[in-house]
Amino acid sequence: MTEATRRAAVLGHPVAHSLSPVLHSAAYRALGLDGWEYTAIDVTEERLRGFVEGLDDAWAGLSLTMPLKQVVFGLLDHVEPLAEVVGAVNTVLFQPTGSGRTLVGANTDVHGLVAALREGLGSSPGERPVASAVVLGAGATAASTLAALAELGCTSPTVLVRSLGRTGGLQRAAHRMGVTPRFELLDPASARVRDVDVVVSTLPSRAADPVAEALTAHAAAGGAAPRGVLLDVVYDPRPTALSRAWAAGAPDREGLVVGGERMLLHQAAEQVRLMTGQVAPLAAMAAALEEALAPSVAGA
Repeated sequence: MTEATRRAAVLGHPVAHSLSPVLHSAAYRALGLDGWEYTAIDVTEERLRGFVEGLDDAWAGLSLTMPLKQVVFGLLDHVEPLAEVVGAVNTVLFQPTGSGRTLVGANTDVHGLVAALREGLGSSPGERPVASAVVLGAGATAASTLAALAELGCTSPTVLVRSLGRTGGLQRAAHRMGVTPRFELLDPASARVRDVDVVVSTLPSRAADPVAEALTAHAAAGGAAPRGVLLDVVYDPRPTALSRAWAAGAPDREGLVVGGERMLLHQAAEQVRLMTGQVAPLAAMAAALEEALAPSVAGA
């Protein structure tokens, strides 16, 4: 076994469920980077500073899950503008500088969202701008979603939330981005979800189930199906109830649903590019991800 000469990892708490090692390791194999190693390491907010400061020169970068995406700001020498305005760093790059190193914070979640949405929209950069959009949820991923929608042409989406009192962080992020979302309380049966170009659900697993139930009831009553593209960032379970309800009714509607695993794939591919300096082998990474997500067959 080749001894690792370059290291990277995903940090979080908990982090054992992360599929980042699957994606990055597949990329290293496809690129022939035999001396590279990527692992998952459980690190709490309190331990983050000591962990990062203890890393040696073998380290190329880190992937971060919440809440480390915000805690890490105080440890960085430089934060890229996109990560600064979004308010979340999911990638730390270790760049040699003279006798030391510089820690650079970046955000690849926006890249992942844009690439995943373009798959559903069937568009290349500059084509088919998004005129209208709805975002479900107001957490850290929602901030990246606002930036992604702005890149796709929509700077005034509607954000549907379960509590208006918990939108302060997202409102501040929107102000930094120069976008003007409209915040409303989430009504699962809201027609807004059905009548826009794009819907992005950033809600936790099963939190969007009431919206799925409302869509199913609307269809059963003879109502029209949603017209836009759905990206549900959740990929466990797969497909989610929201994705199933959105795609119901006709085979061609399945193309209007983008699974959260596609965002995961594209943000990881951008991390691979930033950490290794090579174009990520997207097909190899996608194949490894699909294999990891495939349901196991008991007794097979």
